Amino acid sequence: MNGVVVVTALALLEYSVLGALVGRARIKYGVEAPAITGHPEFERYFRAHQNTLEQLVVFIPALWMFARFVNAPTAVALGLVFVIARVIYAAGYVKDAKRRSPGALVTLGVNAIFVVGALIGGLIAA
Repeated sequence: MNGVVVVTALALLEYSVLGALVGRARIKYGVEAPAITGHPEFERYFRAHQNTLEQLVVFIPALWMFARFVNAPTAVALGLVFVIARVIYAAGYVKDAKRRSPGALVTLGVNAIFVVGALIGGLIAA
């Protein structure tokens, strides 16, 4: 389960870095808090960060349940795929919102595997 801890920490670190990038974009584009709209490039940074939070709400508990009820090494491997997919997602989104799809699709796929696997594993273990 140490690998699951590391993947969780990497995902949280990634989210924190995205938050710092939003802060930097606020300064660069003159978008003062609490505003969340303004310059289009700022808005893309903001949405990449916000959407990552939305995915983490599913990812973290599903990762842990999948690791517990299905297979921890597989959870670690898929968790790393999730973290990499979020990098691809954010980088694509910041360049052009239309370029976010590859990372988004992989993220959704990993989360779907985790949720369905955790559900089935939990039912079998019950």
